[in-house]
Amino acid sequence: MHPPQRIGRYRLDRRLGAGGFGVVWLAHDEVLDAVVAVKVLSENWADHLDVRERFLSEARLLRKADSNRVVQVYDIGELPDGRPYFVMEYADGGTLEDRVGGGSLPVPEALRLTALAARGAAALHKAGIVHRDIKPSNVLLRTAPGAGDRVLLADLGLAKSLAHASGLTMAAGSAGYTPPEQSRPGSGIDARADVYSLGALGYHLVTGTVPGPPGKVVRPDRLRTGLAPGVQRALLRAMEPDRERRWPTALDLAEELERLAEVTPASAARTTRRRRRTVVAAVALAVVVAAGGVTAALVTRHSSGGSVRVSDASGRLTVEVPRGWARQLRDSGWNPRTVGLPDAHEPGLAVADDLAAWQDLRSGVDGVFVGLSEHGDVRAEVASLAHTGCHYDGSRSYAGAHWHGPVRTWSDCPGAHGSLTEAGLTPAGGAAQPRLYVQIRQKGDSDATDRVLGSVRVGT
Repeated sequence: MHPPQRIGRYRLDRRLGAGGFGVVWLAHDEVLDAVVAVKVLSENWADHLDVRERFLSEARLLRKADSNRVVQVYDIGELPDGRPYFVMEYADGGTLEDRVGGGSLPVPEALRLTALAARGAAALHKAGIVHRDIKPSNVLLRTAPGAGDRVLLADLGLAKSLAHASGLTMAAGSAGYTPPEQSRPGSGIDARADVYSLGALGYHLVTGTVPGPPGKVVRPDRLRTGLAPGVQRALLRAMEPDRERRWPTALDLAEELERLAEVTPASAARTTRRRRRTVVAAVALAVVVAAGGVTAALVTRHSSGGSVRVSDASGRLTVEVPRGWARQLRDSGWNPRTVGLPDAHEPGLAVADDLAAWQDLRSGVDGVFVGLSEHGDVRAEVASLAHTGCHYDGSRSYAGAHWHGPVRTWSDCPGAHGSLTEAGLTPAGGAAQPRLYVQIRQKGDSDATDRVLGSVRVGT
């Protein structure tokens, strides 16, 4: 079925995105001459009455909140096929996920944005609503003429009335932002569940990293040097596994973060472990491949059609790359410490058309680095990498015959055309080890990522 061109008086201009149950469109209200967002229940859920009610419940809760700190609902209706839709204000500034995609934020900015999100949560709580899914992608930004961005909470698909939250029996939420009581079915929750999520949000904005599970959160000062002790205490208190030890309300947290933002200098340490690791990930590979020299000859062995299979010096690690990439090879291994893993010498190789230019993101390079690690969580480290100045295109899950794991991509790095991809892979069979860190550089528009990832093999 073709997507509708208009819904009632709303002309649909383009699709903004899709969630679990609905599709959101950028639209124009032709009566009021205003830009709006229209959320429509997806076709595949049209016959599910429980999903339909949940969809409508989100619109009702947004309307009930009736706050300029929460996305406003203007209208609600049904398509001719019976699917419901509702019309909301359009947040033209994107999301906090977009804002933090290139790395952590200056500390005062991170604190102020988190405080504004906390005031939005406080407005929900005052209206008797608990959000249950506060995270960067659900915090929107809307430009305000002559003022800073308005911060709006959105996506109340998991929200519930506080009057009924104590009896919730199903776990819900997003990894890294969910308090322990919310991930245990039948535990019951209150507004302090959102306080935990707000602490995790602030942690992410300050460190550039999604926090670990409750009780295992890495101290923020280990990820961002020079972080004021008060900032660390405020965030960790919000993320206390025991809700009795958290900030009692979202408003209390907001006021403390605002106070800290005022006393934190704008020049506060901006270098996080994540950003340093970005440089290491992009530059240290050149150190790895430069040590002992580079095989600066056209690789001709293990050729098949338009591809070339290369191996590291140990013979354990092999990968197949397009023939044009296989001009220089360095095969003597790597140190996983370059991406935050335990210090060791492990099998690794880099193959590219110009390894000397690898460390410079402004240079166009076609190539791949593959490093083996038998210690540490490669997937988590890949999730914490960033490339400042490049456009973050997002992440996806790779599921091949031999490897599974997250794949994250950047493009439009300063002065360069092409893409940079990071992947953290674990065996498809579910084994914990070995794990792989992969970085792929491509200077053209074609994408060989899945072909390269699918070709990696590890021997014994």
